Amino acid sequence: MIAPTTLTHLRDGLNSSDRMPLVFLGHGSPMNAIEDTQFSRAWSKLGDSLPRPQAILVVSAHWMTRGTTLVDVSEVPRTIHDFYGFPQALYDQQYPAHGAPALAREVKTLLASHHAEEDDTWGLDHGAWTVLKFLYPEADVPVFQVSVDMSRGLAHQLEIGRTLSQLRDRGVLIIGSGNIVHNLRAMRPGGKPHDFALEFDTLFAEKLEERDLATLADRAKLGTLLTQSHPSIDHYLPALTIAGAADAKDDLRFMTNAIELGSVSMRSFIFTPTAA
Repeated sequence: MIAPTTLTHLRDGLNSSDRMPLVFLGHGSPMNAIEDTQFSRAWSKLGDSLPRPQAILVVSAHWMTRGTTLVDVSEVPRTIHDFYGFPQALYDQQYPAHGAPALAREVKTLLASHHAEEDDTWGLDHGAWTVLKFLYPEADVPVFQVSVDMSRGLAHQLEIGRTLSQLRDRGVLIIGSGNIVHNLRAMRPGGKPHDFALEFDTLFAEKLEERDLATLADRAKLGTLLTQSHPSIDHYLPALTIAGAADAKDDLRFMTNAIELGSVSMRSFIFTPTAA
């Protein structure tokens, strides 16, 4: 584990706060952003229950890098429509939140040992804005993204989460956005969930409840079940970030525990500090 760095400027720049929750959302299809679904309704309900953060940090499956962890320092992150073949109404969607450049630069320093670098060209991809529009529909909380380094092992993303966890005491809400199972090659619209999807989704939930993060980050132990569920691990890594940022004092709650299209888990989970 890489020890967290103490950042005087970060601590001076953000007011201390009650410890913030951690959120992982299974985002699924971009169409959830414009349709009334069980998932969009659940995200709106969750947003009503969350404390108001000073800033939001999003780790999305759709910002993949290799050899570095990028941190978006944009003043006003652009809304990225990184999908094809959808209705025009989806491309018309905008999420005009401001960024948090000063905080993002401090986070880059915080992640220096993870080869972090600044970036001002990204913005908010659909893993971020399609859920943020329900959590904070006024787009009035500063937000920025941190990429996932696809060249490192699963345990690396746990370390990222552990390092970022100190932000929770400074009013920063950390959100992961991906899917616990994400195999688009195996989709079967209207069909029953694949056995591998149900098995991996259940295994993940059980190990997370047990706080057995070592197993969740062990490719050998997960074996072919991981490769069936994730031909590419991009949608899995944000879940590990959030798991890594949690601690034994957090209560765990699951929501939207459904398998869509046979091979996409919409399971979401929230870690909330245990009430005193």
